[in-house]
Amino acid sequence: MIGLDECRFGVERKAWDLAFLAEAEELAGLRRVMRLHLELWGLPGVVYAAQICVTELVANVVRHVGPGTPSSLAVSMNGERLRIEVSDPDLRALPTLIRATGEAEAGRGMALVDGVADCWGVILRGDSKVTWCELATGLRSANDHVGGPQVAKAEAVLGLFGLGAVPEKSRHERLGLTLGREMAIDLIADLLHWLRAHGCDPDEALDCAQAHFEAEAADPT
Repeated sequence: MIGLDECRFGVERKAWDLAFLAEAEELAGLRRVMRLHLELWGLPGVVYAAQICVTELVANVVRHVGPGTPSSLAVSMNGERLRIEVSDPDLRALPTLIRATGEAEAGRGMALVDGVADCWGVILRGDSKVTWCELATGLRSANDHVGGPQVAKAEAVLGLFGLGAVPEKSRHERLGLTLGREMAIDLIADLLHWLRAHGCDPDEALDCAQAHFEAEAADPT
């Protein structure tokens, strides 16, 4: 049975990939795509490290294989870790970790990846190589959500609020995020009815709630 302090509404994070040409001009776009996807996955806290890894892995292809190299970016969950893969067709130019010293620029790329990632490596295939890294997310599983007191409280309230609409056989199972979203919207609507019935302005309450949310999201501590 899933307790109220655990993730009842699982987050579905489908693996995705993107083909591109390895050019320095593509880095900003790849960082933006990574941020958008991770925010949709509910992983804003991993965005910075993931962008560093994407930048350095792709820059490594540009520098050591050549500009314009057909490449691809693949992102998935490996258990509780975020996995990032960059592939290219060159089997000879293998990324290596060099401890750069002083003002040296060479070798810093993989050192940065090594510094923010839990682990990284290279896989050789028949016609390509894949340089991959994995980042810690703080999750307990691939479909878990980021924790925090506000999230835990909302999870518990939604579980209690919506169980009446869930079939008996599914009440002890992890529920889909779509159902959780519908429950959250229904709960917000009910709370707005409650406020109006008690002489309060629902729009003002929504504005205050939005302001609180933005302040807490900007400073989670």
